[in-house]
Amino acid sequence: MPSTARLWTLRVAAWSAGIAPLLWLAWQASTAQLGANPVEHLEHQTGQRALQLLLVTLAMTPLRRITGWVEWIRVRRVLGLWAYAFACLHFATYLVFDLELSVAQLGADLIKRTYITIGFAGWLLLLPLAITSTKGWQRRLKRKWQSLHRLIYPATLLGVIHFVWLVKADKREPLIYLAILLLLLATRVPVGAIRRAILRPRSSMPDRHADSRDPSIQPRT
Repeated sequence: MPSTARLWTLRVAAWSAGIAPLLWLAWQASTAQLGANPVEHLEHQTGQRALQLLLVTLAMTPLRRITGWVEWIRVRRVLGLWAYAFACLHFATYLVFDLELSVAQLGADLIKRTYITIGFAGWLLLLPLAITSTKGWQRRLKRKWQSLHRLIYPATLLGVIHFVWLVKADKREPLIYLAILLLLLATRVPVGAIRRAILRPRSSMPDRHADSRDPSIQPRT
């Protein structure tokens, strides 16, 4: 497939990954199919979609290495912005329907409920990434831009921990997310550098027995 066709295919897929679940939730809400607890359903769906999109965003670099297609990287920004959009919807649902826009209650929850504190911290870490996602910010920040956008790693980890602690009974789903995240993080370990350090030539290592073989420094009898 030509690179232009690949890029457009991936762009359509990236936008569909954000628009399709949003339209599905809107249809469920308009037809009263959000279940017995609509607020909980919205919170779960938006939070789940945010985590899924964050993991897909992190998967772009390994996919580029595996396939050699640079087009994966070109859709990473769209995926990351959709992930943050769903994180904002997740937070807004909680703030509007659970807390009724009470800032005091939000402060109390942040102090008393650790999983909310962790989730809120993850959302805050994503905020500067969303703000500086444009090419203009990338030019202004230069090398600092890449360092700043590494915050996606701890932000995603906090989001997964938030999900793990939130679920009270069956934790299989959040643990699957955690396993996927750890796998994606493992792909970023500099294996080549570790292998070179382990397999470096023995000649570069100090010889502990050199002194005993050197006659010039043998003890006098």
